[in-house]
Amino acid sequence: MQHTRTVEQPGREAWSCRSVFILAAIGSAVGLGNIWRFPYVAYENGAGAFIIPYLFALLTAGIPLLFLDYAIGHKFRASAPLAFRRLHKRAEFIGWWQVGICFVIAAYYAVIVAWAVRYTFFSVTTAWGDDPEGFLFTNFLRQQDGAEVGATLVPGVAIPLLFVWLAVLFALALGIQRGIGRANKIFVPLLIAAFLALVIRSLFLPGSLEGVSAFFTPDWNVLREPTVWIAAYGHIFFSVSVAFGIMVTYSSYLKRKSNLTGSGLVVGFANSGFEILAGVGVFAALGYMAMVASVPVDEVVSGGIGLAFIAFPQIISAMPGGALFGVLFFGCLVFAGYTSLISLVQVVIAAVQEKLGISRVAAVVGVGTPMALVSLALFPTTTGVNVLDVVDKFTNHLGIVGVALVSVVTLSWVLRRLPELQAHLNSVSTVQLGKPWIICVSVITPAVIGTMLVTELHSLLKDGYSGLPTLFVGTFGWALQAALIIFALVAATLPWRAPRNEFLPAAASQIEVRT
Repeated sequence: MQHTRTVEQPGREAWSCRSVFILAAIGSAVGLGNIWRFPYVAYENGAGAFIIPYLFALLTAGIPLLFLDYAIGHKFRASAPLAFRRLHKRAEFIGWWQVGICFVIAAYYAVIVAWAVRYTFFSVTTAWGDDPEGFLFTNFLRQQDGAEVGATLVPGVAIPLLFVWLAVLFALALGIQRGIGRANKIFVPLLIAAFLALVIRSLFLPGSLEGVSAFFTPDWNVLREPTVWIAAYGHIFFSVSVAFGIMVTYSSYLKRKSNLTGSGLVVGFANSGFEILAGVGVFAALGYMAMVASVPVDEVVSGGIGLAFIAFPQIISAMPGGALFGVLFFGCLVFAGYTSLISLVQVVIAAVQEKLGISRVAAVVGVGTPMALVSLALFPTTTGVNVLDVVDKFTNHLGIVGVALVSVVTLSWVLRRLPELQAHLNSVSTVQLGKPWIICVSVITPAVIGTMLVTELHSLLKDGYSGLPTLFVGTFGWALQAALIIFALVAATLPWRAPRNEFLPAAASQIEVRT
């Protein structure tokens, strides 16, 4: 016979209100990739026509997976490992796999934020001179030729990187509301305001309309190519911070009565709106650069590090009022990177805090110190760029995709928990979910990300990566990803030092225990 009794449980940190959670979720989702990756991916995959597969991917994968992460975190009130454990004891390793991925990404993501900090100041004097590429790799990063690992620190990178880590850990030590919430309440609005100013300035540059026209002019023929649709899903997947454990962790701090689907729609469309705005701003500036160089727009288009730290410095040097434009652009990279970095580190801190039953400050020191040391040892060195490149490639295209595939297949087909999670979402949300949500999560998403994973595996096994030595790629690519899986399996076997029911949010301290 079952008896229900109500017991008091120690409180857990919580967001003060839903709007703070939404700002934090947007701060996590809107990162460096929104600014330097989306415009390039869109242009290379049909420009204006890419919006169709992009929106389709957002509606069938991005937002449904956001809802899934919100449901897991909010229902089971815990960090990623404990939330998955509460789903099923043997699913705990999925959460630890996500924790390991966040650890690795945070370690190298921080150094790119540090680059952006330095370039914010370089913009004032256009310190890169007439050769931004040479300045980046030779003068600033001081990169050596060849793929090897050295221990020679570059002070101009290591010092700002140290300050980035101190700023992140300080915010995290203050807690969910006073630290993470307050940081996002400050930096997300600053990011939006600065980027709007940047876009407006770009649109008034000579040649800007040609650039924007190139960004939006559709090539409808590409819609018949499967690779374009896979590219759309791939970008959405990385863009909205799903499968990292971030949204599971963040949603676990929401109060019991929180509109989960409404929040997911706001975050998903805000992220996409920012990306399209980024495309307008970036291509307006590239249109100006093409006009100055008297070449077509397609000859100046680039993405990633090349766009941010080579192409944009060239634009800043050539345009009137370039210093202000540069400060705005690199300031946006700093704001976007900082809020995303906070969310990555919080995943690791929350998991360790709950596993070991220690205080937040102890977890921040215990987790943040080794993360900062790894980051400082590997990436602000004279050999750090190749290490960063390989780690980023394998973690994003194998690690994240792999754990996402395992998690959705496990939840959908092994544990069959989607109806339960759907019911939880519907019980607290205004937008009700039906069978289409389950189809998106259990059929469409596994099919797409499974295809992505197989394609990437085949390419890397056949061709290697970027012409780098096999041993180098094997160490920082294949071996690192294997180590993350081993870490996850081992961590899941370790005992929980604190009772696993002690980590309920303050707003949910009344729970039912069935005996």
